[in-house]
Amino acid sequence: MYLITKWFGAFLCDNKRVKNKILFSNNEKEISKKLLKIEKKEVLAEEKKISKGEDVIVNEKRLQKIGKYRPSDPFFKKINILPEDFGFSEEILHKASLIITKKQVEKKLASEDLQIVQMVNALDDLIHTSNLLSERLDSWSILPEYKKKIKPLQSAFSTINNEILNLEKQIEQDMEKLALNTTCIVGPLIGARLISLAGSMQRLSIMPASTIQILGAEKALFRHKKEGSRPPKHGIIFQQSAINKAPYHLRGKIARVLANKLSIAIKADVFTKRDISDELLEDFNKRVKEIRKQ
Repeated sequence: MYLITKWFGAFLCDNKRVKNKILFSNNEKEISKKLLKIEKKEVLAEEKKISKGEDVIVNEKRLQKIGKYRPSDPFFKKINILPEDFGFSEEILHKASLIITKKQVEKKLASEDLQIVQMVNALDDLIHTSNLLSERLDSWSILPEYKKKIKPLQSAFSTINNEILNLEKQIEQDMEKLALNTTCIVGPLIGARLISLAGSMQRLSIMPASTIQILGAEKALFRHKKEGSRPPKHGIIFQQSAINKAPYHLRGKIARVLANKLSIAIKADVFTKRDISDELLEDFNKRVKEIRKQ
């Protein structure tokens, strides 16, 4: 017997035709739930029920638990099970697909690493505003009788600086929870800026170490390609103390080592969720000492 699942139901077939069937609800919301489970590689309750006690052949890997996986069996190409034959229309599938897309977009927008990207962008906006207000306060304060009129601006300046501190604290808390290994290597704020520059943790995790090394130095890289100037040795990771406190001629080598460790750290944060921060930091510090001795 062959088990075939369509978007509208599960079907048990012999060598010629459908012998048994369990149709899904003729409702786009219910169908979207089934499709999401299939997308997650789950075996549906209907599939388990219809195949119980049967020796079935399947063409989906997710169904290997309940049947023999033979996707190349010619029967799967020969059989034609149409939705209209069972009272379903393509319009229902279209509506169900829209529901799935909406849920996936909402899930993506709610992901914690994208929240970090937004926090970093908001932090930069606040810092920029704070700098503008600071300049305005400095230039205003040289005028006579300024104290009373400048007070609202001073209040706004103080509020913005407090929000900068609160936002930095929130970024630190989220980074320690979400990207512990990356945070341990470069600190929460640099780590958050790397994620922001990459666009997400997922994107950062698949970048080569050489790209991570110069994230944030895009202008210098463009100038190098256009004008032939010297290529950048580092980007935002220059803020890490092991690099910015090192002698100029050693910074490139240390940046390379740091980028390699970051590449490992972010992969662990995204894929394995293992805490390997101690060994990464220990190996990094060891390599930095070796470079300084050279």
